[in-house]
Amino acid sequence: MSILDLVNKPLLAAIAVPLAGGMASGLGTAPAMKTCWTPPNWLFGPMWAYLYISMGYASYLVYTNTTSTPASREMALTLYALHLALNFSWPPLFFGFRKFGAASAEILALLGLIIATGVKFHEIDPVAGYLMIPYAGWITLASSLSCWIWWHNPAGGKTKGQ
Repeated sequence: MSILDLVNKPLLAAIAVPLAGGMASGLGTAPAMKTCWTPPNWLFGPMWAYLYISMGYASYLVYTNTTSTPASREMALTLYALHLALNFSWPPLFFGFRKFGAASAEILALLGLIIATGVKFHEIDPVAGYLMIPYAGWITLASSLSCWIWWHNPAGGKTKGQ
């Protein structure tokens, strides 16, 4: 028996996927503008690590649940995968392309998917649903920031002629 036999591979994958995807999609991001309610820069790294680990663990709880139907788990994990796709696409859209309007619409759709995922997770495993609550709160804050920046900077920071 090797040490790898002791590793819970599904749990490791459930946590590694959102962590790696989040880190990759967030490379090179810097705030476009700040509001008076923008959290301090030092908070973003630890907060996202916590959120990605929590959502990964929540997905693991759903994936390994044996009391729900396979169709219910499949629906919950499909919502989860769709939300991850939106989560990973927001930073390049907002920070890279500076498409603040599109990013604001996208993050509001993301928030809806997070809530739907959390509700579906809760139906399968209440703890999994509860683990999504801080994430929904953080994305609510991020949505307000994104929409504020779009409202106050609709051209994406470009002046005429650029």
